[in-house]
Amino acid sequence: MSRLSQSQKIVEFLKKNPNQKFNARQIAEQIVGSYPEDYRDKRQNPRFGDEKAFLSQVVAEIGSQKDQIVKNDAHIFWQDKPRPRVYWYNPEKIVGQIEPEIDETEDENIEASLISETIIFSEHCLYPILIDYLKTELNLYCQRINEKRSINSHGSSGYQWLHLDIVAMQPVDKEWNDLIRSCVKQGAGQSVRLWSFEVKKELTGSNVRKSFFQAVSNSSWANEGYLVATSISDSNVEQELRMLSALHGIGVILLNPENPSESEMMLPAKSRAEVDWQSVNRILVENADFKDYIELVSTYYQTGRVRARDWNK
Repeated sequence: MSRLSQSQKIVEFLKKNPNQKFNARQIAEQIVGSYPEDYRDKRQNPRFGDEKAFLSQVVAEIGSQKDQIVKNDAHIFWQDKPRPRVYWYNPEKIVGQIEPEIDETEDENIEASLISETIIFSEHCLYPILIDYLKTELNLYCQRINEKRSINSHGSSGYQWLHLDIVAMQPVDKEWNDLIRSCVKQGAGQSVRLWSFEVKKELTGSNVRKSFFQAVSNSSWANEGYLVATSISDSNVEQELRMLSALHGIGVILLNPENPSESEMMLPAKSRAEVDWQSVNRILVENADFKDYIELVSTYYQTGRVRARDWNK
């Protein structure tokens, strides 16, 4: 008997739970638990440091497959707002079915009420929230890079195209046996991966390309680079992000500031095998925070130990 594709697994799960809404993480947990053999090889991929990293990949895949999921069954629906995106199966309704007219005044009142309850986050307020998400969900050790600690040798706005808002270290060998660590070190293998993150409040048609290429420019040195935002204005912007990500390898994280655990790695980054140390040196000369970050990475390379208190909480 042939295996179900992942989108077919999702459809089967939603059909067994009609009219119940699930986010991508809830679906991922259910289908991985229901089809353990189908995910065995993927789970053992060494690029997933732990179960959370593996599950985050499945969550990201579900987000990218949403159109295929609906295509598999006309009774499957997904909804983007309010975040996180949710999916459900409605046996009494099909996609494209005309809805009955509603009282627009009542709808506007509901929308106004929701807006009034929404917390407005500045970009700087998002930094500790993102750090909390990266630490909890991906086990990364993070540092905030403050542009005010740059010497600005490239002009007052030169830093915008040089270094990221957040950088992180992933010690992939943290749980390895000392013998394995020694083998990797002697063989010039990879025991640490470096990440970078560019943060924006919202991605819209007017800023998506500039924001994306800022992330491209600033992430050229790292193993993985991400553009992070709390919202994407419409489907055209999302389509643009998918195209740019496929071309340039930058991933996209949709951050839920009110509930970070419900954030979504919408597009996983294409992993680079090596760090561009020449670019790292250029940024280090420009920014004191980045120099502190590289010193912490160097300490881990030398000792194999990481002190949580040295990193941003």
